[in-house]
Formats: sequence, C-alpha cells, structure tokens
Amino acid sequence: MSKKVALITGVTGQDGSYLAEFLLEQGYKVYGMVRRSSEEKAERIAHLRGKIELLQGDLLDQFSLISVLKEAQPEEVYNLAAQSFVPTSWAQPVLTSEFTALGVTKLLESIRLVNRDIRFYQASSSEMFGKVRETPQTEMTPFYPRSPYGVSKVYGHYITINYRESYGMFAVSGILFNHESPRRGMEFVTRKVTDGVAKIKLGLSDEIRLGNLDAKRDWGFAGDYVRAMWLMLQQAKPDDFVISTGSTHSVRDLVRVAFEAVDLDWEKYVKVDKAFLRPAEVDLLVGDASKAKNELGWEPKVTFEEMIKLMVESDLKRLESRA
Repeated sequence: MSKKVALITGVTGQDGSYLAEFLLEQGYKVYGMVRRSSEEKAERIAHLRGKIELLQGDLLDQFSLISVLKEAQPEEVYNLAAQSFVPTSWAQPVLTSEFTALGVTKLLESIRLVNRDIRFYQASSSEMFGKVRETPQTEMTPFYPRSPYGVSKVYGHYITINYRESYGMFAVSGILFNHESPRRGMEFVTRKVTDGVAKIKLGLSDEIRLGNLDAKRDWGFAGDYVRAMWLMLQQAKPDDFVISTGSTHSVRDLVRVAFEAVDLDWEKYVKVDKAFLRPAEVDLLVGDASKAKNELGWEPKVTFEEMIKLMVESDLKRLESRA
C-alpha cells in the first residue's frame, strides 16, 4: 500500500517539527515547504534530515505554491506558516497580514486549482478571541482580535470556511490556544522565562525582565496539539475545533513553576519592565475543547507543570553543553 503524503508549510517551526515527527510515526511521506533563505533556520528538524523532503516555496508567491503542490501531490496540507509573534505584528503589520492572512488565500486557491480533493488544515489561533466576549471560549465565541496578528488570523479562519462552503473543499481550522515546548522560539514568554531561569541557575545571568505578570493563558504542550491537527483531517466531514487544556495560568504562575524547577525564589530575579507591555493587552484566554474531546477523541496528555519543567531541563542541557 502506498504511503499517504502530507505537505507542511512552516515545517521548520515548533509545530511543524512536531507534526513532521508525528506524521512519520503514522507512516506518511512528509514534505516540508521552506522559504529560500541565505541563512539556514532548520535546527528544529535537523534530526529529521533524510526522513522528510524539503521543497522551496513562499506563501507570498502563488506560482511557487502551485509548483510545490504539483511536485509533492499531497493528500493533506497543513498550513502552519505565518508571522506568528504577536509583538512583531505591531512593528510589521503589513508583512504580518500578507503572510498570515493573504498567504492562506493563495494556498487555498492553489489547492483549488491543482487538486481540490486535498484536505487542508489552517492554523487558527486563540488570539482571534482577543478581548473575550465570553469565558471559556468555544467554537461559537465571537472574535475580537487585539493585534494585527489576531486580525490576520481571523481573516485566515474565515477564508478557510469560505473555501469549504463555496467549493466543497475539505478545509478545517484548528483554533489552538497557546502551546509550548523546548522548541518554542526564544521571543515567546514561556521560552524567555525557561531560558532565563537556566541562565540564572548556571550563573550566566541575574535577572529576567517581563511585562504583565497578571496576563493569563491556556498553555498546553505542542506535541499534544499536533495530534489534534491530524485528527481533524481524518474525520468524515470538515469542521473547526478549539484545542486547549481548559486550564488557565498567569505569567506569574509560569515564572514560579520555572524557578521551582531549579530550587530558586523567583521574586529575587524577576523585574517588571513596561517596555514589554503590549499596546492592547489580551488578559484572559481559556478554551473549552469539549467538542474536540467528544468528536475527535482528543485529550491533552502533558500538564502545564510537566511542560515547564521539561523546558527548563532542556534549556539547562543546551547551555551546559556549550560551556
């Protein structure tokens, strides 16, 4: 029996690397789309070299997307590529909207032209809820995005629904709440904290500067969340799902758990810096994943505390290996 074929955009990112691993375990042939770059940024998938095939393409160049689809001939496409760091979306709002909003349209249109039987997954985000209208947030909660990134994701979400309803395509969105791992980018607060804690423990630093310690998020483990992406594309009919833990933790909780992992008192090392406050803060995000649990049979496996400890241990090992 021939292998199922999947194409992942954003394969070099946190989610892309975990998804590629997961799909290989399921027996897939995996293609990853990467942008042509003078600088190699594939450290997260270095261990998968020879196991997945990389193709050059760009969400801003529809002709390249058509070429990639024709070469890979995938049955499933996972669109994980985006400008995904919220603070950067204020500094580069136009670029963010081009990649994170219009890029989705170009990819969907390319699929429609090449093979509309391809099943498509769009990475939507809890940032679409922004200034939340109800708690917890479900698939029916109205969106009120509070950043150019959130606004762009709302566009991507609705254009996916539009292609599903207009062309009968199997196109779904996973509304994923924050999900972290040792592969999270250093610019994200979870990784900033765990890397900072490791540096303090090893005597390489003496403080961490953060913004709003009271901001709360529903944080899960990226390895759990990519499983949900795959499950969405295995269903009989396309639909959208909130993927979350249903538990909320503050940045203060994150800091406390990370410092406890190395037996240090966080209050001695953490400084609040107004430079890290957002122009429009999203204070509380917590998802209700009941639909995913009931219809997909999905459950998160890794707890918040386990994940943060895992991240601190990983950063300690990485820094110690460089010493």
